[in-house]
Amino acid sequence: MNVRGRGMLAGAATLTLAASAAIPAFAAEGELSTNTDTKASAVKTVNAKARSDVRRGNATKVRGAIKPSVAGRKVVVQAKRRGGWDTVARTKTRKGGRFSASWKPAGMGDYKVRVRSGKIERKVRGGVSVYRPAAASWYGPGLYGNGLACGGRLSGGTLGVAHKSLPCGSKVKLRHGGRKVTVRVVDRGPYAGNREFDLTAATKRKLGFGSTGTVWTTR
Repeated sequence: MNVRGRGMLAGAATLTLAASAAIPAFAAEGELSTNTDTKASAVKTVNAKARSDVRRGNATKVRGAIKPSVAGRKVVVQAKRRGGWDTVARTKTRKGGRFSASWKPAGMGDYKVRVRSGKIERKVRGGVSVYRPAAASWYGPGLYGNGLACGGRLSGGTLGVAHKSLPCGSKVKLRHGGRKVTVRVVDRGPYAGNREFDLTAATKRKLGFGSTGTVWTTR
């Protein structure tokens, strides 16, 4: 029997700094305070990392270190989703040149993140993805060969999801049990159990998903 439904986990984020003045509302790109370092002590390297997957409404930590290792350096954290870079947090380095900032993203989706100090900047590898939970199920066996609402025919190797309203071809990033996959909307449904997504059999295997349950989605 085919089970039709969806489930997803989600996440969110917003930056609040560990050792800085109050975080301003998002500032325009390039709004950086200039450090008064001498040439010998000017920033040469910036290393940064962040918690990449967060649930909507939660914060992510951005941590790193700046060399030469001087306390009191100004650090700016910026995020980009669709438009330009927005300043989402400010802080200063501690002893050893280390810094930490907390940021709560304003909305769902994938964000590029970078850290700037002086004239040096470093992008955070992988960025930050903000998810929410959604109910899901899967379908496939017994329906292979049938036409898909968005074109083509369903097979055991079809990667995608069915959704009632997202436009055909929309990319959907899913996370379940530590596994992630980005697929497109290829069909309509599910129409039972108040579920949001129906995973194709191939998508189900990629995520290690069961029969019905919850998955995280960035949509």
